[in-house]
Amino acid sequence: MNIALLLSGGTGSRMGGSVPKQYRKVSGRPVFSYCMERLFVHEKIDGVQIVASLEWQPEICRWAELTMGRTLWEGKFRGFSLPGENRQMSIYHGLEGIQRYGHKEDYVLVHDAARPLLSTEQISACLDKAMGHDGAMPVLPMKDTVYCSHDGRKVEKLLDRKTIYAGQAPEVFLLGKYYEANRRLLPDRIREINGSTEPAIMAGMDIAMIFGDEKNFKITTMADLERFQGLIQGDLAEKQVKE
Repeated sequence: MNIALLLSGGTGSRMGGSVPKQYRKVSGRPVFSYCMERLFVHEKIDGVQIVASLEWQPEICRWAELTMGRTLWEGKFRGFSLPGENRQMSIYHGLEGIQRYGHKEDYVLVHDAARPLLSTEQISACLDKAMGHDGAMPVLPMKDTVYCSHDGRKVEKLLDRKTIYAGQAPEVFLLGKYYEANRRLLPDRIREINGSTEPAIMAGMDIAMIFGDEKNFKITTMADLERFQGLIQGDLAEKQVKE
């Protein structure tokens, strides 16, 4: 079984404002609804667990039925989990929820609600690549020259960009091994984790890589939100021309 874990609990503090970025409207619908719909309609996703605060859970349910219909929503939705102190604690809370119905041989696909341009092809590629491994993640090669500086004031050394990659989402993991990898970091070390795959690597899990999608960027700043809005409006305009 393949279970999607959608992270929609962030506060969007870097963008400012009272509404978190994943709940802001773009072309008449909230940001989170774009990738959520993609996960629900994907034929290889058997269930979806969502991390979200109590105040936003009714909004998620409402938009789920509006965009996908009640039958699909009720057929795949498995439950809500509450956000944690940081992103990795939110993932752990989601994994605890999945543990109630999942099995250790299942795969869990972790994705951010603030990455709305998730494609069907990327979901399939991640799930397919994970088979025979402990997990899989999409990455992008570094285009710019990369340097190392510990104090942020002077360059210390040049890094070989051919060996350095930027991680993306969704990331896929074997549920049993990934849950244990995160549980072993409790109570304090898990709060220092910056990326979903970090606990898996620390636990020695075999994580394969696939090429990522540059369009699948994470909305962090207002410029990111405006970029996403421009892409959506462009797609809508192109669709109207074709019709």
